Amino acid sequence: MFGWSPLKALVRHLAHRHGFLDPVNLLTRLDRFAQPSEVRAPMQLLRAGAVFHARGLLNSRVIQNNLDWVWPYWVQRQFDPTDESFLPRGFAISHVNLTHRNWTAVGLPDCSALPIVDPRGLLTPFFDGWSVDAAVVSDAGRWLRPAELPEVDQTLHADEKRLAVRTEATHEDLRLQTSAWVEADGEGPRCHLRCRGQSDQGGWLVLSLRPCNPEGVSFVHEVELVEERRAWCIEGARCAVFSRPVERHSVSTYAEGDVLRGLLGRPEATAAECDVGLATAAAIFRIQGGAEATVEAEFALAEDGESRPLLPQGRAGKWSDAMAGSCALMVPDKRFQKLYDAALRTLVLHTPDKVYAGPYTYKRFWFRDAVLILHAMLCVGMSSRSEALLDRFPEEQRFDGYFHSQDGEWDANGEVLWMYHRFCRLTGRPPGKAWMKAIERGARWIERKRTSSDGPESHAGLLPAGFSAEHLGNNDYYYWDDFWCAAGLRAAADLCEQAGKQGEAGRFRTEADGLMLAIERSLKRTAERRDNPGIPASPYRRMDAAAVGSLVASYPLGLWPADDERILATVDFLRANYGLRGAFFHQVIHSGINPYLTLHIAQALLRAGRREFFDMVAAVADLASPTGQWPEAVHPHTLGGCMGDGQHVWAAAEWVMMVRNMFVREEGERLILASGVPETWLDSGCDLSFGPTATPHGPVSVELRAQGDDVLISWNGEWREGAPAVEVALPGREPIEAAGGHEVSVPVDPRAPVE
Repeated sequence: MFGWSPLKALVRHLAHRHGFLDPVNLLTRLDRFAQPSEVRAPMQLLRAGAVFHARGLLNSRVIQNNLDWVWPYWVQRQFDPTDESFLPRGFAISHVNLTHRNWTAVGLPDCSALPIVDPRGLLTPFFDGWSVDAAVVSDAGRWLRPAELPEVDQTLHADEKRLAVRTEATHEDLRLQTSAWVEADGEGPRCHLRCRGQSDQGGWLVLSLRPCNPEGVSFVHEVELVEERRAWCIEGARCAVFSRPVERHSVSTYAEGDVLRGLLGRPEATAAECDVGLATAAAIFRIQGGAEATVEAEFALAEDGESRPLLPQGRAGKWSDAMAGSCALMVPDKRFQKLYDAALRTLVLHTPDKVYAGPYTYKRFWFRDAVLILHAMLCVGMSSRSEALLDRFPEEQRFDGYFHSQDGEWDANGEVLWMYHRFCRLTGRPPGKAWMKAIERGARWIERKRTSSDGPESHAGLLPAGFSAEHLGNNDYYYWDDFWCAAGLRAAADLCEQAGKQGEAGRFRTEADGLMLAIERSLKRTAERRDNPGIPASPYRRMDAAAVGSLVASYPLGLWPADDERILATVDFLRANYGLRGAFFHQVIHSGINPYLTLHIAQALLRAGRREFFDMVAAVADLASPTGQWPEAVHPHTLGGCMGDGQHVWAAAEWVMMVRNMFVREEGERLILASGVPETWLDSGCDLSFGPTATPHGPVSVELRAQGDDVLISWNGEWREGAPAVEVALPGREPIEAAGGHEVSVPVDPRAPVE
């Protein structure tokens, strides 16, 4: 950052002159906690972090000085000293949502607009914009404001036409129901908010414009009621249209306070301008005593910031089309069923023309998230959608072969090559010319990027120090990068061999073997200074929470055998030292219970045949929001989101893969069936089924049916080149080899002898 000596001198002089710390010296000291790297931190993350904390700084100037306002749910709880969510503010200069980072996106397939709804029904129709909230007030002045209530009933409703979030709240004799969804017509996609209010003694249904969202303050400078009291014009644009004329209307500026305070006594006003940017407005509709008042607000979702159509021409945006042919689950556990169905829609919703890791905080592209999301989609029958998005990967590849989404992350190339190979394996189709060109360039980049294998260093032959996955910590020589790149090189070798490029295939396979050898050598060189036989995050780290990244050698890559002692030692270490609420508490950066990393551990346990894997899966299910979503990390006390996006798509992808592998997983060339189906499902007497799911041999569906004292497990595969080796491995029972068959009967009692 300060590489030029005169610039260093100038910065130091200015800092000392004004009594500040020497930033050059500070950065130098910070760098000593990390391994030397060509990229200190990804500029993309620094930019995003700067925006995030700028909002937090704004929050600190606004919220604590105006606690008489009606703020979003997270503020109500995080600023309440009697609440377990309370955070002291003391020396904190940035007030951000660290206790309830939860929201749910609504939208349409192929539409890049993703309105979000918070846990109390607050709707933010435009990305990072203002919000609209609903409330009920009785004639006597009693309020029902969902953000202030300890409990509401919020659910996700999905059918062939729409995906909707419904929020129902009650306080004494006041009732409120809101539903938010997106529809498309000839004029484009529109977000709808339907509100129904009741007051037994009569009152008012209030729709309020809020200069905030689930992250904090979001400016509103101008608002006006227009079009014969049927629409709001916000910041000079027609933004919200009401289904009927507004009966009463009030506005307020920052100096006048929140419009909701003393609302019924405020004079009628149709427009406000606020230089500060905290204008509020209230559209008010009469509720007759004992009756219900209904009003709907509609928001036209205009083109996004990159001037691309929200719904590309030729795309219908229909849920029925997007979900057709996807892998279906049928289990007696309604919670698992709902979570799986919701996760499928989360994957579709966040893959319009790019793959997004979330609808808000993470609405941007990472190769890491994209690969794991696309892999889940591919496995559950969404191959066309996956292929279209994989076609765009070469657009992000630099001339030197680096698949670049963020600076200094060396795992991307391995992930992309592995994903191309998985697509070809699971569909039985060869890669096209464009893919092969990108694959060869990407593999050669890994070759060049590796450090020299000569020398005594513990990192000899590995990838350079880098930022890698952000949840691992400071720049280091991460085994996560190495395992991914070794798998990517093997994938490139296989694809080149299929394409008749024997020379390139041999070259990449030799390089992959060399990288795996370097990993083994590195682990041996560091074994003496480790007090655990597990795999640390890097050669220069002791065993800590970041060791979870090294489990990638087991899942999803399968580079090492399922019973590898180092993998199982890592799993046991993580569970013993970072187990919380039955899940994995990630100390590094996330400082919360991480759903998708918990599932990585569970996948390693499932591979090893250890039945406690299901306890971790059930713990993740317990952490889901009422709408069936997971934030990136969960606060251990509030159980709200404490890190990342409030609807984390990687977590949804891992849930889909967890359920899939419980029914059908791959071990080499074999298919393992039903190895994760829990006893409680078998004891229910209900039929179970999953499929069709893609495998390297063709799509297969699996069914489990009670048959007297036995369980009949049958499968139907559309094999491309003959039936593969199949192993039926119900938990607690001896596996049964069933090559060439299509069903097996297994005793219900695990103690009974296997036929």
